Amino acid sequence: MKKTLLVIFLIFIFSGESLSAARKKSSEDSKPSLSTVDGLIEYVRPLPAVRNVERWNNPYGEGLTIETQHYKIHTTLLEPLMLKQMPAFVEAAWRQYQSQIPVSVENHSGFVLYLFKDRAQWEQFTKGFTGNQWPVYLKIKKGAYFLKGACVAYNIGRSRTFSVIGHEGWHQFGDKYLKYRLPSWLDEGIAQLFEASDYENGQFVFKPAKNYSKLGALKLVMKDRKMIPLRNLIALNPGEVVLWEEADMGVMAFYAQAYALVRFLREDDYGKRLANYHQMLLGSLNGTWPIDETEAKIASDRNIPLTARWNSYIAQKLFDIYIGQNIEQIEPEYQRFCSKIVYHIRIK
Repeated sequence: MKKTLLVIFLIFIFSGESLSAARKKSSEDSKPSLSTVDGLIEYVRPLPAVRNVERWNNPYGEGLTIETQHYKIHTTLLEPLMLKQMPAFVEAAWRQYQSQIPVSVENHSGFVLYLFKDRAQWEQFTKGFTGNQWPVYLKIKKGAYFLKGACVAYNIGRSRTFSVIGHEGWHQFGDKYLKYRLPSWLDEGIAQLFEASDYENGQFVFKPAKNYSKLGALKLVMKDRKMIPLRNLIALNPGEVVLWEEADMGVMAFYAQAYALVRFLREDDYGKRLANYHQMLLGSLNGTWPIDETEAKIASDRNIPLTARWNSYIAQKLFDIYIGQNIEQIEPEYQRFCSKIVYHIRIK
C-alpha cells in the first residue's frame, strides 16, 4: 500500500512539473518575437500612446509605421526599447510644445516623422526628399532636419536621437501652428528647451535646466570671453555665424546664448518677463504682432525666404515691443543669469 502511494505521489510530482514546464513553454511561445517585423508590431500595438501600427513598405529596409494622437512615425529603427519609448516621447514633446503658448491649439492632421536605423538609409532618403538641396543637408554631421512638414532623423544613440527629434519637433510644431515665423534667436532658443529629457515612471519629462551640452558650451564661451552682445545676438541667424572667422566658436555661442536667453525671459526673477514672452508667442500664433501689412506678408508667407536683413529687423522690433526694456539695460541681468545657470558646470 505504501509503495502504491509513493508511486502515485511521484507520478503527481512529475506530471505537475511537466504541466508547469508545458505552460511555461506555451507562454514563451505566445510572446511576440522581437526579431521580426510582425513580432514587433504585436509588441508595440498595446502601448498606451499607440493608436495603430503596421508594416512600412519602403525601399530602405524593413520598417514600421506607428500612429499616435499627433504623429505618424515611419521607422526602420527596429530596436525594441526605442520602439517602445518613441510613441510616448513624441506625445510628451507635443504637450511640452503646446505649453509654450498660453492657449490651446487645434489638433490638425498629424505630424510626420521619419526615423532611420543608420546614416546610409537617411542619406538615401534625403537625396530623394530634398531635391537639388541634398548636398547641403548631407553636411549635417549628426542630427536631423525639418523640411516639407516632416522631421527626418537617424539613430545616433538613444539619448541623442531623442534630443534632436525634440529640437526639430519644435520647428515642425511652429511651422504648422504659428501664423508668423519667429526670429532665429527665439525659434532656436525654444527648440533647445526640448533637447534634454528623463524617462520617469513610464513617461518623459523635459528638463531644460539639464541640457548639459548647451550649459557646457555657455560656460566655455563665458570663460573664453566670447559672449555675443545681446543686441547682436538677437539680430543673428545661424547661416551668418558659420561665415565668421571663428565659426565653430560663433555657432557654439549663438546656440548656447539663444538657449540661455529664452530661459532668462521665462525664469529670471521669478518669471517677471514670462507674460511678455507669452504675449510675443501668442502674437505669432494669432498673427497679431503690431507690424504693417508688408511685414505681416513676409512673416506669414512660408514661400518667402527669410533673409538675414529681415531676421535682424523683425527680431529687434519684436524685442523692443514685447520685452520693453532697453536691451543694453537688460544685458547685465542676462549676464548674471548666465553665470548662475552654469555655476555648477565643470569643463575640462
